[in-house]
Amino acid sequence: MIEEKNTELTNEIIALEKGALNKWFKGDTSGYLNIWSKNNFSYFDGAVKKRIDNYEDIKNIVLKNVEGKLFADNYKFEYPRVQSVENMATLTYQLHADTSLIDMHYNCIEVYKKEENAWKVVHSTWSFIRPMDMDFGHAKSIV
Repeated sequence: MIEEKNTELTNEIIALEKGALNKWFKGDTSGYLNIWSKNNFSYFDGAVKKRIDNYEDIKNIVLKNVEGKLFADNYKFEYPRVQSVENMATLTYQLHADTSLIDMHYNCIEVYKKEENAWKVVHSTWSFIRPMDMDFGHAKSIV
């Protein structure tokens, strides 16, 4: 049975995610590196052609391209929902931010698993909100 009212767990998962986002929008990818599972990780994003299936690949393929380059003065973390069962929890939310690289409008899905005594993301999906409405021809250039 899925639990939706576990306030303590909901607050913990949301705090982990917001902690990573707070660093992310200051050009620091370490927040996600710290919450992503090093043992069992997969990642989908509209900006990559296929699923990334491990921690080392996400670190070396995606994160090294944005480290120190992606910044935003603020972001909107909207409609968070945590659903959990035993040692698994799924966080879904919408993320909006105008960044130094792109304007982000994502539906985010983060699947957390309890590994030893810490919650870690074992799967992450970042999908564009209504991609048919997005203009991909206006990416910002990096200075």
